[in-house]
Amino acid sequence: MVSGEPCFFDTSAAALWDDHALHIKFWNEEPFVEAHLTERDSLVFLENDVEVFIDGGDCYYEFEVNARNTVYEVFFIWQDAFEKYAAEPEFDVLKRKGLTFGGDYDRAGETFWRGTHPRGLRWAFLDWDFPGMTSSVEVDGYLNDRTRVSRGWTATVSLPWAGMKHLANGRSLPPKEGDEWRIFFGRFEKLMTAGVEMSPHPAWCWTKHGVYDTHRPECWTRVVFSNRTVESLRK
Repeated sequence: MVSGEPCFFDTSAAALWDDHALHIKFWNEEPFVEAHLTERDSLVFLENDVEVFIDGGDCYYEFEVNARNTVYEVFFIWQDAFEKYAAEPEFDVLKRKGLTFGGDYDRAGETFWRGTHPRGLRWAFLDWDFPGMTSSVEVDGYLNDRTRVSRGWTATVSLPWAGMKHLANGRSLPPKEGDEWRIFFGRFEKLMTAGVEMSPHPAWCWTKHGVYDTHRPECWTRVVFSNRTVESLRK
């Protein structure tokens, strides 16, 4: 994610869309598939996970899932643009217990409170659930058994367009031919060496960020929507 160099486990992702939803699937090579967190909205990025972020201009959505299909979701709104969302009950900062967020892994004194992103802080709504979202996971091998080698695991998520009214940012729902969105496709890998956990966890994504921070919408992959079918692309 920082340098753009190849990762050491094969990781593939594909995105398709129809009139109903955006569909994304990951394939993760993983010799020892491991996932222990089972509670909804657990911090699955502390284990191994795959992640999808969708940029909505003044807001963005984060989806994560581990090999047990434990989902973690957060909806973020940039504080410099919060006024246009403030009247909506689902973003009532007090009732929904919104939290301030400045970015990943920033401990420097001069940026400790606001982070390093030029836009500064975001409101984070941890109890926000994407309407109609569905996800599934399949393990090709053995879960939480380090005595046997696995091939890996897949994760699939479907995100209905009907739930993206805040993310559309003036764009059509569903998208039109040629529309462009920014989407993050990533993977975090918990690595242990001689019983010691590597920190921070290695992070892989399609488009490098230059910094260890997933929360950089301007760095996410540019996705252009096309009406061409998969079959036509194979010809």
